Amino acid sequence: MSLPAIDQEYFTKFLVDLLNIPSPTGFAEPAIAFVEKELSQYRQLELSRTRKGALIAKWTVENDLPPVALTAHVDTLGAVVKEIKPNGRLKLSRIGGLQWNSVETEGVWVFASKGEKVRGSVLIETASGHVHGAEGAKTPRDDDHMEVRLDVKTNSEKETRELGINIGDCVAFDPRVEVTNGFIRSRFLDDKACVANLVATIKSLAEAGLSPARSVYFHISNYEEVGHGASAGIPSDVEELVTVDMAVVGAGQESDEFHATLCIKDSGGVYHEGLNRKLRALAEKHSIPYKTDVYPFYGSDGEAFWRAGGDVALALIGPGIDASHNYERAHMDGLNATTNWIMAYLLEN
Repeated sequence: MSLPAIDQEYFTKFLVDLLNIPSPTGFAEPAIAFVEKELSQYRQLELSRTRKGALIAKWTVENDLPPVALTAHVDTLGAVVKEIKPNGRLKLSRIGGLQWNSVETEGVWVFASKGEKVRGSVLIETASGHVHGAEGAKTPRDDDHMEVRLDVKTNSEKETRELGINIGDCVAFDPRVEVTNGFIRSRFLDDKACVANLVATIKSLAEAGLSPARSVYFHISNYEEVGHGASAGIPSDVEELVTVDMAVVGAGQESDEFHATLCIKDSGGVYHEGLNRKLRALAEKHSIPYKTDVYPFYGSDGEAFWRAGGDVALALIGPGIDASHNYERAHMDGLNATTNWIMAYLLEN
């Protein structure tokens, strides 16, 4: 069976639009709603939400085979307001594995809980070279020394609070999306690129008049970056779960931006060998470019389900993403390979 075509223009537009929706963990509802609206056009899908706010899209097929599931997440790294300083600037508490050096000087939106969103930027508190000289460059980039400079007239805690900003308000970092020469460069490709893989798969199958070989649940998670996204929401009758998340690219890794990758082991241990073998066979049958890899500093939503007692065979695939949890980059070759792998799995599983 040949795989249906992928609408490249659609894929890119959907991904860029999703990347530009702020959705730090705990504040991912706008991204979930965006995906939900996109999937609502497919009559094959039954859409629902978990109490936790994740999106479930079920494609039912009439046969006796047990269902399978795929999961990807829309939540991203971000921050909340930890403290309003006497000078009116903000100290932050990070959400997920955000690296301060990767966002220094970046623009942010502060979503004031009692007012309008406020523009600002993240700076080291000793940012001025003409004030602090070489000593400023030595300041640690950590929670105690980074601050948000707000683009409004405020020089005190009182003036900042009058803007409607309070402790715990969401702070979202600019993604800075660019598309050039087949590359997509942006923050938060982890894991919005893989949500695009799932949505593109559904579109390709539906428009080709094809159906999965068995019923499938598409689980769009909203708490992955803090470790418990898919710990709930995967139905108990699911036999196999494929997590679709980014593949790590860098020194010591086999993965690259031009292949999809099957993760064999990460910080949570090894994945399911039987399901891994099935996915390898499908990739080889359809000439899908893939690699295998091991990620020492990585965990997945599928493992969250395993830890919560989920009784499924579990595997992890995804496109190579350079500079993960930093200013990330992917290539359409790896993204297409991942979409094709998902289609092969659904059609022939």
